[in-house]
Amino acid sequence: MTTVLIADDQPLQRFGFRMLLESQDDMTVLGEASNGAEAIRMTAELHPDVVLMDIRMPGLDGIEATRRIVATGDRTRVLILTTFDLDEYAHAGLRAGASGFLVKDARPEELLSGIRSVASGDAVVAPSLTRRLLDAYARHLPAGDRTVASSTDDARLSALTEREREILTVIGKGWTNTEIAARLHLAESTVKTHVGRILAKTGSRDRIQAVILAYDTKLVEPS
Repeated sequence: MTTVLIADDQPLQRFGFRMLLESQDDMTVLGEASNGAEAIRMTAELHPDVVLMDIRMPGLDGIEATRRIVATGDRTRVLILTTFDLDEYAHAGLRAGASGFLVKDARPEELLSGIRSVASGDAVVAPSLTRRLLDAYARHLPAGDRTVASSTDDARLSALTEREREILTVIGKGWTNTEIAARLHLAESTVKTHVGRILAKTGSRDRIQAVILAYDTKLVEPS
């Protein structure tokens, strides 16, 4: 059973989500939060598998709520809901530690699939889309806002082997496991093992966070 907390300031929106989720045999809604502060408090109390997080809420918004939930190290994962699929809010949500994002007008089956994927540890957003998002906003950031870490001095990369560093680099470029296996002449099962080790060694919650790491440490530069 996948447990979900709904965080949205619109009562009708929360009602719609609850009706959809509770129509599924494998999902249950633990509660509803109307703002970011409530979402943080209820997550700490209820430990849901997934928080369905709206971004624009009064008081503490969904971005900061996501950042604080992820910072606790709890197993709860956050799925961001946004109005547009390529906007600054989605970008900020991924950097805050969300495991993905969906647009609010997604089809019901897309939302349900996204929740199940996030609950199982997968990322909802494709790595290639994540990289396009990071690239787009890097060009508009003031110089002072850019990450200054490099692949030579970032402690998160120090435990990686040369092969793992190579694979992290191409993950950052948006390659799938199948593409990595074909282009590096490896078995796909071997690639999956490497990816799992990379996530564990770097403390990345999922593949999206690995893409962000590759980008931030300049293993991958904006195209």
